[in-house]
Amino acid sequence: DGVTEVLAHRSDNLQDKFMEIPCSEDYDSHKRFAGCTPRKCGRGVTDAVITREEAERIRRIAERGLSLGGSDGGASILDLHSGALSLGKHFVNLYRYFGDKIQDIFTEEDFALYRDVRQRIQQRIAQVFGISSSAMYLTKPTFFSRMNSTGAKTTHDEYWHPHVDKVTYGSFDYTSLLYLSDYSKDFGGGRFVFMDADSNKTVEPRAGRVSFFTSGSENLHRVEKVQWGTRFAITISFSCDPQHGIADPLLA
Repeated sequence: DGVTEVLAHRSDNLQDKFMEIPCSEDYDSHKRFAGCTPRKCGRGVTDAVITREEAERIRRIAERGLSLGGSDGGASILDLHSGALSLGKHFVNLYRYFGDKIQDIFTEEDFALYRDVRQRIQQRIAQVFGISSSAMYLTKPTFFSRMNSTGAKTTHDEYWHPHVDKVTYGSFDYTSLLYLSDYSKDFGGGRFVFMDADSNKTVEPRAGRVSFFTSGSENLHRVEKVQWGTRFAITISFSCDPQHGIADPLLA
């Protein structure tokens, strides 16, 4: 792997840590949106936007939703927007599959907290990158992930491959991850790794920690395989293109 530096240790309590890096050319092949499309690129980590208590409440939402299904492999997904839920080797639509029972699993308070957390993360990204929060649009996929050491059963379980979000999902301009469990306490492995030409830079998850970055090739990344325990996180992504915008999920 060459040189590995730790950008954020689990034991750190970071107000704001930001590393600016030159933007890739990925954004040139998409329509540019003034006041939003990245001109300043980089990556940031903060422990000052979401509290650990809020992260625990959010994790319980994920746990309740994922208790209805779960992948046969090591990576399970729950998307409250589309209703996508891992079930065995496939996905089902949570809202169609469970119908009215959803009201017994989630509450209005759950969705209000989810919305509030999303807004705070959006505002912090806008502030750090010097763009307008109102020019950013929540985009899909935005989802909870639960990872453990079970072997992969399908390609959907293979979360550890290096990738670029803007290449994988054309709509992404800014990506964020809110961690809902603690590295080395709740799970081993599973660190987030930015893969730079000269070294790898890792972020150790900590409940309530937000890691955010511009979505182009300047931020090639991967997640280490989880060795033991269970790692919970939520990926929340934003587009500058209003056509790719999605609404916050609603409890029907």
